[in-house]
Amino acid sequence: MALLPILTAPDPRLKKKSLPVAAVDADVRQLMDDMLETMYAAPGIGLAAPQVGALKRVIVLDIDREETKTGPLFMANPEVVEASDEDVVYEEGCLSVPEHYSDVARPAKVRVRYLDRDGKKQELACEGLLATCVQHEIDHLDGILFIDHISSLKRNMILRKLLKARKEKERDEAEGKPPAKDQTKDPEHAL
Repeated sequence: MALLPILTAPDPRLKKKSLPVAAVDADVRQLMDDMLETMYAAPGIGLAAPQVGALKRVIVLDIDREETKTGPLFMANPEVVEASDEDVVYEEGCLSVPEHYSDVARPAKVRVRYLDRDGKKQELACEGLLATCVQHEIDHLDGILFIDHISSLKRNMILRKLLKARKEKERDEAEGKPPAKDQTKDPEHAL
């Protein structure tokens, strides 16, 4: 397994639509394993392949909490096949939008169809944090970030701050300064 670099907005690769995987083969399983290790190290609770520069319809999740025990979930070609009419608002964050959070409304319950790590078709009923997380990660596969669900004013403000932070980091690296400490250590919100 290997740690992969996580792309941050406004990287244009995050806005591209991912392609379905033909089959869950050894390469896809390796990508899933690397993504899971990367997600845990970040730390986060979900990661989509485009966030690590792979335009494949692959996501990994692990939201184990006292009330929810999923263990790691590996999904290839996930799709929402059913969604509740009821919405729920959850404060979301993202490993690709570090240090920024916003309330996002999504369906409270969804049913997801996908191929598991062994290539078997599965369906999973999701609610609560799992429903929010799986929808957030599937959005990544379509080039959608959680900030695309908020007002353009707030979204543009966040993007400007991220661009400024990236330029400062690049300048510091060019000058040989040590990297700043990462303040994003809240995996509950880092989807």
